[in-house]
Amino acid sequence: MARPPASLSGRDVGSFAYLTIKDRIPQILTKAIDTLHRHKSEFFEKHGEKGMEAEKKAISLLSKLRNEMQTDKPIIPLVEKFADTDIWNQYLEYQQSLLNESDGKPRWFYSPWLFVECYMYRRIHEAVIQSPPIDDFDVFRESKEQNFFESQESIIALCTHLQELMKTIEDLDENQLKHEFFKLLQISLWGNKCDLSLTGGENSSQKTNIMNYLEDLKPFILVNDMEHLWSLLSNCKKTREKESITRVDIVLDNSGFELITDLILADFLLFSNLATEIHFYGKTIPWFVSDTTIHDFNWLIDEVKHSNHKWVSKCGADWENYVKTGRWVYHDHIFWTLPHEFCAMSQVAPDLYAELQKAHLILFKGDLNYRKLTGDRKWEFTVPFHQALTGFHPAPLCSIRTLKAEIQVGLQPGQGEQLAASEPNWLTTGKYGIFQFDGPL
Repeated sequence: MARPPASLSGRDVGSFAYLTIKDRIPQILTKAIDTLHRHKSEFFEKHGEKGMEAEKKAISLLSKLRNEMQTDKPIIPLVEKFADTDIWNQYLEYQQSLLNESDGKPRWFYSPWLFVECYMYRRIHEAVIQSPPIDDFDVFRESKEQNFFESQESIIALCTHLQELMKTIEDLDENQLKHEFFKLLQISLWGNKCDLSLTGGENSSQKTNIMNYLEDLKPFILVNDMEHLWSLLSNCKKTREKESITRVDIVLDNSGFELITDLILADFLLFSNLATEIHFYGKTIPWFVSDTTIHDFNWLIDEVKHSNHKWVSKCGADWENYVKTGRWVYHDHIFWTLPHEFCAMSQVAPDLYAELQKAHLILFKGDLNYRKLTGDRKWEFTVPFHQALTGFHPAPLCSIRTLKAEIQVGLQPGQGEQLAASEPNWLTTGKYGIFQFDGPL
């Protein structure tokens, strides 16, 4: 088989990878430093002088990291012992082994973008865990919670829609059910626009009722495999015995508004009987500014449950109940915050790969998952999605993503070039979306 193409990297001056390493990532680090600084008095109240010293230490480690990046210093091994430290350092050695002697050590602008961006977030975590007693502080938590609170109108509209749908579900014929399924899939897709790492941590909340715009947004879906998802799940439903299960796994992306859209879709899958259980996968540590951790997942369900809007709080109570009864299961795994592309999962995390194999369908939300599915490489636009997965296929899967990185496969001949001619930044603004399926048709 031909070698896969080269990785995206910051060595391509002017590329999105280059601009991310040059501008966006330092901006995110600066914001993390400011956040620590603003919590100084809280650390003092909780921990006294030790809290103040810890805050200074974390800030100094993050400032050092920012300087290393901006001056394109060599990438150094992790030092603080954590569950994944050895795997990270082995991966760093592997990156070094790929270099020519003349290149020396892996550096920020010359190494694969996926690797250095993941490494930066892992180093933020290292700075925090090296600074007890504030070693459980999430520097991104405030902005994630703000995104949720500022999206209240949209959340109310979606929860109300869901509760009304629940009342009429028995009366829907197959076509109407399919229409509702497609609607909630699209809401989950466009919810993926609310990405705080894309905006450098600036506000990205959802202020409008997304349901009113679904028809207008349809032309921006570049690959639309929703029919495959419907046919797979409706066949499972038709052939399911009373006892047997249909399991849908959702590999989550952002918390806040996007997580709401994912939970609404998951709720619909249960009460429409298209699935009998949903498994969610989130990050074990704060990641890419707004990615979902177990704390974010539980916090959001609790906030929704305690809403003073009756339909919102009803959703929260239902969701809490699904978790308690095991119809919704949340999984943590360190693999999601490693730099490896997914085709390495069966070697690096065989337990996780085996877990995903139990699903009837896996939905991968968001851009980072797409980059890891396709290896974050310079594929031609027309390369089939199946080929770009390089052997990763635990179960039928679908990427649901708005485009925020210079990578997209599985397009029609000429489609990418046509878009580039009219919109030079079409790959990175989040304006376009995909439902890209790989599985038996």
